[in-house]
Amino acid sequence: MPEPVTITAHTSHALAALFSLDGKTLLSAGMDGLVKLWSVPGFEDAGTFEGHAKSVNTLSLSPDGGTLATGSTDRTVKLWSFPGGEVLRTLTGHKDTVAAVAISPDGKLVASASYDSKVRLWSAGEGEALATLSGHPKNVGSVAFTRDGRTLASAGVGNLILLWSVPSGERLGELSGHEVAAGSLTLSPDGGLLASAGYEGTVRLWSTADWSEARSIPLGGKGQFPLAFSPDGATLAVGMEKKVALHSVATGDLREELAVSAKGVYSVAFSPDGRFLASASADKRVRVWRTA
Repeated sequence: MPEPVTITAHTSHALAALFSLDGKTLLSAGMDGLVKLWSVPGFEDAGTFEGHAKSVNTLSLSPDGGTLATGSTDRTVKLWSFPGGEVLRTLTGHKDTVAAVAISPDGKLVASASYDSKVRLWSAGEGEALATLSGHPKNVGSVAFTRDGRTLASAGVGNLILLWSVPSGERLGELSGHEVAAGSLTLSPDGGLLASAGYEGTVRLWSTADWSEARSIPLGGKGQFPLAFSPDGATLAVGMEKKVALHSVATGDLREELAVSAKGVYSVAFSPDGRFLASASADKRVRVWRTA
């Protein structure tokens, strides 16, 4: 794969990367409290969203691409018009860092995960707090809706992934297998698989039909491993120390490793057409590889 385009995106760690639904914009979030917009394919500065008082840790776009959700160390979730950048709602209630946000497939709900050990469900339209989900012992670091929007998965410190009914917040069950902490959660494009990364260095793929484990992928080493499926569902990108690893979803085999000259890779994201893969890392930079 060719050398990546390297963007000095933030004044401190770049923590999240996400492509817009039309593929024309790359978004990045940083420890400097900013969301930055970059044109695709030129990757030139296309704007800045300012509003959070501390690090912006996570990004999620609504299914119609018109609303951006962000979560911050300032304990708030913000909903922004996209690409305009107007703050539509500020959601308050968490008592610690908001580490992850996700907008439901129908665009009506927002889920947020926090280091206060709680997951919260909000109305995207009114910003109303709908439910507080308690069950994790400590930090919750990731949330993901199933494709039908009826189930929410959450993961964090502790070896369990918890499953919740939406919108009631009733606990439906749990997925076990990780050790110490379960990290990044992401759903495959067809909705059939939920991928989870464990601190022990294993990615597990779960069938959303019956929540059985379809396969596991050993990574080697320990840490937090951000995940992203390619749009065709064939490849899983895994952020690791000083690299992004590309694995076959069907077999788990390692296909390629992309070097990153930074110890921490916090986020990986494919463009909707699969032509680009982006990573956000501890050296303030976002790297973008052309994959096709």
